[in-house]
Amino acid sequence: MSTPPPIDGLLETALYVDDMARSVVFFRDVLGLAPMIEGERLTVFDAGRQGVLLVFARGESVDDMPSERGVVPGHDGRGPLHMAFAIAADSYDAWRAHLAAAGVTMRGEMHWPRGGRSLYFEDPDGHVLELATPGLWPTY
Repeated sequence: MSTPPPIDGLLETALYVDDMARSVVFFRDVLGLAPMIEGERLTVFDAGRQGVLLVFARGESVDDMPSERGVVPGHDGRGPLHMAFAIAADSYDAWRAHLAAAGVTMRGEMHWPRGGRSLYFEDPDGHVLELATPGLWPTY
C-alpha cells in the first residue's frame, strides 16, 4: 500500500440539532461564532483557523443532495456528540466567566499533562462542547 498524501487539517465538524433557531442563538450569541450561511436545514458558522461548524437540522440531511455541481452524500447523527474549540490560554478564565454569565452550566474542567486546560459544557441539544487551550495534544 502506498503512503497517502498529507492532510492539511480538519475543515468541517457537523452537529445535528432539533431546533435550528435555538441553536443559532446559542452558537452566534453565546459562543460568538459568525454565521456564514443560515437556513432551516443548515447553518454554517466560521469556527476560526479555517474551521467551519456545520449545524444541521436533525433528520434533514439523511438523503443524498444531488445538484448540477455534484452530489453530497446523506448523513445524520444521533445522541450527544462531542467537539472542541481552540482558545487562547489567557482567555480561559474569561470564557468561564462569560459562559456562567450566559447561564451555561459547566459539565467539567480538565488540566492536561501537557499543560492545556479544557472547559466542558452542553449546547441546547445536549452535545458536549469543549473549549481547550494549547497543551492538550502534541499537535496543539
